Amino acid sequence: MAISDSPETVGITGTSTSPLTDSDLTHTLRRRPAAATTVTRDVADSGSKTGEDDSTLNDLVRDSGSDDSVTAKICEPGDNVRIGGSEASMDSVNAVQDNKGLGENDRGGDRSAVKFAYRPSVPAHRRVKESPLSSDAIFRQSHAGLFNLCIVVLVAVNSRLIIENLMKYGWLIKTGFWFSSRSLRDWPLLMCCLTLPIFPLAAFVVEKLALQKSISEPAVVSLHMIITTTSILYPVLVILRCDSAVLSGVTLMLFACIVWLKLVSYVHTNYDMRALGKSTEKGDAVPSSSNTDIPHNISLKSLAYFMVAPTLCYQTSYPRTACVRKGWVFRQLVKLIIFTGLMGFIVEQYINPIVKNSQHPLKGNLLYAIERVLKLSVPNLYVWLCMFYCFFHLWLNILAELLCFGDREFYKDWWNAKTVEEYWRMWNMPVHKWMVRHIYFPCLRHGVPKGVAIVIAFLVSAVFHELCIAVPCHMFKLWAFIGIMLQVPLVLITNYLQDKFRNSMVGNMIFWFIFCILGQPMCLLLYYHDLMNRKGKAE
Repeated sequence: MAISDSPETVGITGTSTSPLTDSDLTHTLRRRPAAATTVTRDVADSGSKTGEDDSTLNDLVRDSGSDDSVTAKICEPGDNVRIGGSEASMDSVNAVQDNKGLGENDRGGDRSAVKFAYRPSVPAHRRVKESPLSSDAIFRQSHAGLFNLCIVVLVAVNSRLIIENLMKYGWLIKTGFWFSSRSLRDWPLLMCCLTLPIFPLAAFVVEKLALQKSISEPAVVSLHMIITTTSILYPVLVILRCDSAVLSGVTLMLFACIVWLKLVSYVHTNYDMRALGKSTEKGDAVPSSSNTDIPHNISLKSLAYFMVAPTLCYQTSYPRTACVRKGWVFRQLVKLIIFTGLMGFIVEQYINPIVKNSQHPLKGNLLYAIERVLKLSVPNLYVWLCMFYCFFHLWLNILAELLCFGDREFYKDWWNAKTVEEYWRMWNMPVHKWMVRHIYFPCLRHGVPKGVAIVIAFLVSAVFHELCIAVPCHMFKLWAFIGIMLQVPLVLITNYLQDKFRNSMVGNMIFWFIFCILGQPMCLLLYYHDLMNRKGKAE
C-alpha cells in the first residue's frame, strides 16, 4: 500500500486480476475519502440512538483532520480493540454495524478511516496558535484548576500557621471574650439602643400631620431636621458619658447611623411624593409610571417594615418572596456562627499579639512599622472578608428571608473592581443606592457639578466612618475621615490607569494593595496606639 503526499489521496498497489486504468484510479482516489466521511457522519448520527454501541463506533472512527484525533491502530477482523478501559473484538464491532444496517462497503470505509487516521504523513500543525498562558490568550482560558490549586495551597499554608501559632503561644482566647463582668457596665448603651424606635415614631407623626395639611411645609422640614439630628446626637452623648467597651460603642453607633439613614430616606421620599402630587394638581409636571404606581399613603405598618428591612431606601412596597425557607435559614445561621467564631479566633490569636508588640507607625522605626503593617495585613484581610461574608451575605439574607424581602442584591462582584470608584459602587449596595438617591442626584438636579457631587458623597461617608470609630474610642484623631477622603484622589488615579492600560487589572491590584494591605492595617495601628496613649494618660 502506498500513500501519496496528500493525506486524503490514497493509491493501491499489488496484485490485481484486472488492470487499473487512470480513470479507475482517479475514481478510487476521489471516492475513498468521501466514503469514509459518509460512514463517519452516518455512525455519528446513528450514535445518538443506541447508547453504548454508539460510543464503540465513535471511538473507532476518528476524523484524521481533527486536531484532537489520536493515533489509531490498524485493526483487522478478529483483533481485539480497547474501548473505555475494556476490550472488544472487531467482529463484535462489525456485528454492531450489521445491526445498524452498515454493509461490508460501509465497514470497509470505516476501517479505512481508522487506518489512515494520523499517519506520519498527515500534518500535525495546521494553524497559528497561542500558548495557553501567553498574554493574548491567558484571559480566554479557563483557570478553574489553578483556582483549585490556590485554594489547596491556601488551606495548607494557613493550617501550618495555625498549628505553629498554637504551639508557640498556646490558646490565647480568654473565657471573657464574648461576655465579662465589664459588659454589665454597658447597660446605658443597651437602653439607648432600645429607645431608638422613638425617632421613627416621631417622624411618622410629623408625616401624618403633613398629609392632613395640619402643619406647613417649612414646619415639617424643621421638625424632621430636629428629629434626625437628635437621633444621631443622642447615642453619641450616651457613649461619651459612659466608660463602655469599644465594641459595644461601635455596635450602638452602627445602629444609630442606620436609623439616621433610614429616617432621611423616609422623610425625603415622602417630601418628594408630596411635591409630585402638588405638581400634578397644578398640571406643571406629569409623573412617570414608576411614581404613579405607588400611592402616597402614610402607614405605620409600612414604616415598621422599612425600619427592620435590609434596605436604606424607603418605598411603600417592596418585591416580596412567597414563603420563608426554614431549613435554608437554619443553614445560614450555622454558617454565621461558624464564621463569627473564626473572626474571634483570628482576632485573639493573631491580631491582638501583633498589635500589642508593635509601635506607633508614625513615631517608631520606619522599617519596623512596615514589617508590622505587612504582618498585620493578612489576618486583618481575613477578618475583613469574614465580616463582609457574615454581614452582607449571611445576616442580610437571613433577615431578607424572614421578612420575605425580594431584592437581595446587597453587593456585586466588587472583588473584580478595576478602579476604586467601581469598588465603592459595588461592595455595599444599600449604602450606594442611598447615596445615589438622596445625595448624588439631588446635587446634580440643583446644578452641582458631577465632581463636586462625588466629593460631597465621600464627605458624608467620611463623617459617618469617623463617628463609628472615634466616638466609641473617645477620641477624634480623624484617621478614618482622612482615609475615606483619600479615596477621592485614588478614584482619579485608578480611573486614569484604567483608561491608559485598557483590559488590564492594574486598578484592581492597586485597590487590593492600598485598601486591604496598607490602608486598614495602618488605621488599626494608629487607632490602637492613640487609644492606649489616651488610657495611659487617664490612668
